[in-house]
Amino acid sequence: MDLNNKQRQVLSSIFTNPISANILWRDIEKLFVALGADISQGQGSRVRVKLNDVKAVFHEPHPEKETDKGAVKSVREFLLKADIKPEIFESETFLNDDE
Repeated sequence: MDLNNKQRQVLSSIFTNPISANILWRDIEKLFVALGADISQGQGSRVRVKLNDVKAVFHEPHPEKETDKGAVKSVREFLLKADIKPEIFESETFLNDDE
């Protein structure tokens, strides 16, 4: 799982305290894809995500594009259940810089 700098930044923002409320939903979806998640559209604004055999349903924000604090907290909890933590990808930066 290689994440680009933008995806690492989004992952870090998701785990930042206090919880951020200005993360774009499309950036979170791109992060899910980069992590290997399966994403499917549900009814209305529902988005189904499966990552590492962990499933969740999120509501895509509308009409605004930014994800609110409650949704960011839900994404954080989902990622933790799927065993995704920002520390895993921080060491990648150093490995990629040496190549």
